[in-house]
Amino acid sequence: MVLDKKVAEQTINYLTQINAIKLNTKNPFTWTSGIKSPIYCDNRLILSYPDVRKFIADEMTNIVKKLYGENISIAGVATGAIAIGAMIAERLDLPYAYVRPEPKGHGLKNQIEGSIQEGSNVVVIEDLISTGKSSLNAINALKSEGFNVMGMLSIFSYNFQFANKKFEDENISINSLSDYNSLVEKIESEGSLNEIEINRLKTWREDPKIWK
Repeated sequence: MVLDKKVAEQTINYLTQINAIKLNTKNPFTWTSGIKSPIYCDNRLILSYPDVRKFIADEMTNIVKKLYGENISIAGVATGAIAIGAMIAERLDLPYAYVRPEPKGHGLKNQIEGSIQEGSNVVVIEDLISTGKSSLNAINALKSEGFNVMGMLSIFSYNFQFANKKFEDENISINSLSDYNSLVEKIESEGSLNEIEINRLKTWREDPKIWK
């Protein structure tokens, strides 16, 4: 869910300005999952632009503070949200850890890196929510260690209904600074793509697994 339309619009503006969001309806990108997509979102680029990373971290901090208060810890999802998560935790003076996709194969074999008090309320920070698989993997890793996951906040979400259903089934609330709807609205208002291309963007989001 996007909580503030103006913040969503500014986030999309920044992501497109720094080329973090790339569009190609004719020669789609291929995700790790095998899904063919007309959009590729690389939010790691945010860290290279001081004004952009400050805006993102400030707005996410405001949302965390408003929704979850102070009696929490912050966990970032590796690797894309490690830095942003740490910036939010620093602004709120809160404990912080990050969650690997899977436990390390050596050393202490940790999946959760950092020290958060056992049983803590945790807000998870994600850079991007797509199919929900990696995001829920991090959430379940925290749950398995006894943490109470309060919710997840991301920079951008594709807002797939099948992914949203997964979070609902796990009773996890999700919010994002911006989403795919915000992006399409911006494209339509600017007229940067023709009607056929816009329709392809819309039909892709309806069912990306069969989109061609």
